[in-house]
Parts: sequence; structure tokens; C-alpha cells
Amino acid sequence: MSWPNIGTVYAKELRDSLRDRRTLVSMIVIPVLIMPLLTIGLGVLSVALFGKAMLETPTVMILGGEDSPQVVAALRDRAGVRVVPAQRDFAAQILDRRIRAAVDIPRGFDAALAHGEPATVRIYMFAGELRSGLGADRLQEFFRDLRDRTVRDRLASRQIPEALVEPIQIEQTNVASAERIGGTLLGGLVPYFLVLFCVTGAMIPAIDLTAGEKERGTIETILCSPVARADLVLSKFFMVLTASLFAAALSMLSMVLTLAVARTLAAHVTQADASLFQVQISTGAIAMVFVMVVPLAVFFSAALLALALFAKSYKEAQSYLAPLLAMAFLPAVISLLPGVELNGVLSLVPVLNTSLVSKEMIAGNYPWGYIVLIFVSSCVYAGCALRAAVWLFQREEVLFRT
Repeated sequence: MSWPNIGTVYAKELRDSLRDRRTLVSMIVIPVLIMPLLTIGLGVLSVALFGKAMLETPTVMILGGEDSPQVVAALRDRAGVRVVPAQRDFAAQILDRRIRAAVDIPRGFDAALAHGEPATVRIYMFAGELRSGLGADRLQEFFRDLRDRTVRDRLASRQIPEALVEPIQIEQTNVASAERIGGTLLGGLVPYFLVLFCVTGAMIPAIDLTAGEKERGTIETILCSPVARADLVLSKFFMVLTASLFAAALSMLSMVLTLAVARTLAAHVTQADASLFQVQISTGAIAMVFVMVVPLAVFFSAALLALALFAKSYKEAQSYLAPLLAMAFLPAVISLLPGVELNGVLSLVPVLNTSLVSKEMIAGNYPWGYIVLIFVSSCVYAGCALRAAVWLFQREEVLFRT
């Protein structure tokens, strides 16, 4: 192994990659822009859409209530809802979004309230549909207010204090630090995005340095140079690894800056308690997560390079790498599921182990035994993938596959 030769070829591959627009997009543009778009952009869009839905007056339908004119009149006069005439196909109208919700008032509702008898009101809605849910909430709020007002009137008529029906007051107090809150809210997302950018950042350079050179007919030229095959593959590997780590580092930096901006904007726009937005991720946790991601980036870089080497063209390489992308994202998604926690078995599963231990470190927990085990096992997997890439570069039938 000749490190000067590796450095020379690496510098050449780095210059060529930086001239490629696709590589720059995967290394810089996507990691920098994706986090602001996913957090601030989607947040602003969600708030705008939800606010528009909140301002809309939902159209509701009253079913029954012919013998209960008081509650029907009160509901018609209720601000925030618009009552339309009852029809038999109310369910179809809710599903077709012609009305938002319907309420079925049972027979003798007014009389039941007057005599202190229980009565059940049924609200029909389109579960999962935003505007239908808001319409149902308006109806539920009306009947909740009516229930509370009825209870207060009955207590007052019997000269019973209202506190008698609520003997216990419940208060919730947060005992978690801002760092623990940040780890709970973002602990699963941070490793997921790191895995995403490790793979996407390395994919384009891996394809371009193997199948791309085959397609351009330049791989024969570099193979004829007085540089050992192992030095050549290590040079290409270091280039792919550089792109992977650079994309991961930029994504983390973009994430930290985006969180700071989002926290400032949210506190300023809503003018709420600033403590609600004190979601923090410590610098030490970010550094540790990045250290744990390095073996993972080595593994992905070597695996992508080895798989892309089989392809004869750029498009063929993309089809080969698609299953690897799925295999990389699936464990990261599993780490987001509730109840999936770090243990001895999962600490040996590639990608999933790094995602789970990253969640713990972001939350402020540092299980050093698992950290060492995961780091060592990830290095072993990375070494095996790199060894496979070097071995494939030695095989002429792979390099010149037709």
C-alpha cells in the first residue's frame, strides 16, 4: 500500500467529483436545504393550512330533536357552526365533504335534562379528515358546555358547592431537562436523517467512480497507471467516504441551525412561554453521534462502491443500489417505532444499533458498554465491506463486465 499514490489518485477523484453537479447536489445542496424545508417549511405550511381550516365555519346537520326545541335553538344560534336541514344521506354527505359532521339528538332530550335523567348524544364524523374533526370538535364543545352548565344549575338549586363534584385538582409538572425533551422529540429523527444523508451523499460519487467511468471508457486508463489495484480502490473509497461524511456533517449543522431558528421564530410568532421551545441537543451528544456514524459511513461507502462496480452503466448501477437503500432505511425506521429499545441483540444489528444508541446519547444517556460494542461491531462490518470492495477490484470479469 502506497499512501502517496493513494493521496494522488484521491486528489484527482476529488477534483473530478467537485466538477460534477450531481455530486455537489447530493453532498451540499440536499443536506443543507432538506432540514429547513422539513421543519420550518412544513411547519409554516401546516400552521397555514390548519389556521385556514380553523377559520372556516363548519357545516353540520342536526338529526332528530323535534321534541327538544331548546337545545336545537341553542345549537342553531351557536357561533362557529352553520346548521343545514337534516337529510337521510348524512353519512354520504360527510364522506363527500359536503357537510363536516352530524349530531343525533335523542328523543326527549330537553325533558331528560329537565328531570335530571341521562341522555346520549351521538356525533357522526369522518375520522382522520381535518375539517370534519374540527366540526365534530365544535359540536362536542357545545354539548360539553351544556353539560357543565346543567350540572352547575342543579348544584345551585340544591345549594351545593361546585367544588363538591371536583374534589381533586390535577397538575402536571415537567421534571425533564431541555436536553431530555429534545432527545425524546428528536432522538429518533436525528439518526434517521444521518443514515439518509450518509447513503445519499455517497451514492452519486460511488456510481460515478465505477459505473460512470465504465460508461465513459476512462476506467481502463486509470487501471493502466503504475498504481496498485488496492491503492486505486482505496482512493476511490476515500472519495466516497468524504462525500458521505461531508453530507452527514452538513445535515447535522443544518439541523442544529434550523432548530435554533425554528425555536426563535416559534417563540416570537406565538409569543408563548419560551420554555416550551427550549428543545436542545448538547454539543457533546452531537459529537458522539457523529463518531458512531463514521463506521456506518465506511460501511455504506464500501458497500455502495462494491455494488456499483458490478454495473455496466449509470442507470444499471442505480437499479443495483436501490435494494441497499431500502436495507439502510428500514432499520432506521424501525428505531423510530415505540417500544424498540437498545439491548444486547439489537446492538449487533447494523444501522439499527447506531440509530438506537444515537437516540440514547441525544437524550443524555451514555450506555458505554453498548457504545463500545456497537462501535466495534460497526467497524467489523465496515472492514468486511471494504475488504469485499478491494477483492472485487482485483477481478477482471467484474471490472470489464459486458
